[in-house]
Amino acid sequence: MRKQSLVPSPPPSESSAKNHIRHGTRSFRNTSLALFAAGFATFSMIYCVQPLMPAFSREYGVAATSSALSLSLTTGILAFTMLLVGNWSDRLGRKPIMVWSLFMSAFLVLATGFAPNWDVFLLARALLGISISGLPAVAMTYLNEEVHADSIGIGMGLYISGSAVGGMSGRLVAGVLANYWGWHVAIVSIGVISLIAAVLFVRSLPDSLHFSPQHVSWNGRVQQIRMLFKDSGLPWLFAEGFFLMGIFVTFYNYLTYRLVTSPYDFSQAQVGLIFSVYGVGIFSSPVMGHIAGWVGRRKVLWMAFALVITGVLLSFAGAVWAIMLGTILLTFGFFGGHSIVSSWVGRRAHGAKAQAASLYLFFYYLGSAVLGSSGGYFYSGWGWDGVAGLLTFLAASGLLIAWKLRALPPLTSISSITVGEAVNGPYNGKPHGYQNAR
Repeated sequence: MRKQSLVPSPPPSESSAKNHIRHGTRSFRNTSLALFAAGFATFSMIYCVQPLMPAFSREYGVAATSSALSLSLTTGILAFTMLLVGNWSDRLGRKPIMVWSLFMSAFLVLATGFAPNWDVFLLARALLGISISGLPAVAMTYLNEEVHADSIGIGMGLYISGSAVGGMSGRLVAGVLANYWGWHVAIVSIGVISLIAAVLFVRSLPDSLHFSPQHVSWNGRVQQIRMLFKDSGLPWLFAEGFFLMGIFVTFYNYLTYRLVTSPYDFSQAQVGLIFSVYGVGIFSSPVMGHIAGWVGRRKVLWMAFALVITGVLLSFAGAVWAIMLGTILLTFGFFGGHSIVSSWVGRRAHGAKAQAASLYLFFYYLGSAVLGSSGGYFYSGWGWDGVAGLLTFLAASGLLIAWKLRALPPLTSISSITVGEAVNGPYNGKPHGYQNAR
C-alpha cells in the first residue's frame, strides 16, 4: 500500500466545538463512567503486584531488585509499546484499540495467576506491558479530541481518579487476599474484576465523533516528534512525567519492604491497607485539574511538586504517623501533578495529540521502570534513607522545572498548528499560529 502523508486538518469551527462533550451532559457522565472504569482496570492490573513483592521474594528466593521486575518489566515494555499505539489508533480508531487492550489484558492477568514458576510469571507480565499499552495513551487522546476545552481538566481528572481507585483497589485487594489465600488467588481476582470493568467500558463509552482515520508515513511520524520536541514546553512536561511516576512507584515499591521488617513488622494484609492512601487521588486529580484549568496550569504545577517533596522528607522519620502523613502528601501531589501535566500536554500538542500523549506516557512509564528498579540498589545499599535521598533529589528537580514553566506564555485559544502543517508545510522551528510559544 502506498504511504501517504496526513492531510492538514482545518482549525475547529464554532459548530464543531458545540458537538464536543461538555460537563453536565449525559454524554459527559457516560464518558466519565467508561474512562473511570478503564483507568480502574488498567491500574489494578499493572500495580496489583506491588504489595506482593515481599511474597515473591519469599516464595521464589529473589532479591528486592529482582522482585521489582514484576512491575518494572510491565511498565518498561508498556512505555516503548505506546510509541506505536498512537500510530495504530490514528488508523484504526480510538475506541476499538481501547476495547481490545482491556479485554486482552484482563485475560493475561487471569493467566498470570496460574503461572507455574517465576520465569513464566515474568513472561506474562511482559506480555501485559504490550497488551495494556492500548489504553493509557489512547484514552488521553480520546478525551482531548472529544471533550470540550472548558471540560477537559475535570474530564482528565476523573479519568485519573479512576486510575487512583484502581491503583488503590488493586493493591489493597491483592494484599488482603494474598494474606489469607495466597498471591495466586489475589491476582486471579484482579483479572475477574478487570473483565467486569471492560464490559462496563464497552457499554458506556460514546463512539468518537471527531476522529477520522489518518495515515502518516514513518518519515512524517519522525517529523511530528521533532516538531513536538521543538515546542518550548512539551519536552519539560515529558520530563515532569518521568519524575512524577518514577518517584511515586519507587516510594511505594520499597515502602512495602520497609514496613514488613523490624521495627514495624507489618503483615501482608497491613501492607495492602497502606495503599488505601490512594483514596486521596480520587479527589486530588479532578480538584487540582479543575483549579489548573481555571487559574492556569503553570501557576499550580509547582504546588504538586512541593507536596511531593514534603511527603518524601517526612518519610525520613521513624514514626508511623509521620510516614503515613508523608505518604498522603506525596500521593496527593502525584495525582494532582499527573492530572495537570497530562491535560497540559494535550493542549500544547494540538493536531499531534496522539503522538504527544504517547511520548508523554513513554517518559511517564519509563520513569516507573528505570527508577522503580534503580531504587532497589539504593535500598540494598543504604536502606530507606538511601531511597528517600534519591527521591528528594528527583522531586527537587521536578520542582525546579515546574517553577521554570511558570514563565511559559499561555497558548492562544484559536490559532494552532496541525499535524499536516508540521509534516507537509514549511517549518522554521516555531509552529504556525504561535507567537513566542503562545
